[in-house]
Amino acid sequence: MSRKRVRVYVSGQVQGVFFRGTTRDNAQEKGVDGWVKNLDDGRVEAVFEGDPDAVDEMVDFCYEGSEMASVSTVEVTEEEPEGIDDFRIRY
Repeated sequence: MSRKRVRVYVSGQVQGVFFRGTTRDNAQEKGVDGWVKNLDDGRVEAVFEGDPDAVDEMVDFCYEGSEMASVSTVEVTEEEPEGIDDFRIRY
């Protein structure tokens, strides 16, 4: 099975609006591994790894975010898969 890995930075009103929790729930439903965390500058950073179509769906989710989020920009960088085997919120 081929795996894809991306690192995503999401800007806008994305902290304090359940962005991380919603991201984790969606990733787990899709079988995508990785993590998500808030950054000190107000952005959210996430890594998604897994089936290429499922990873692409997670990137698409980042453009919408959680119900209360207001996303302004999404930066996506493809990386080499590292074999992560779960999805977590990092603090």
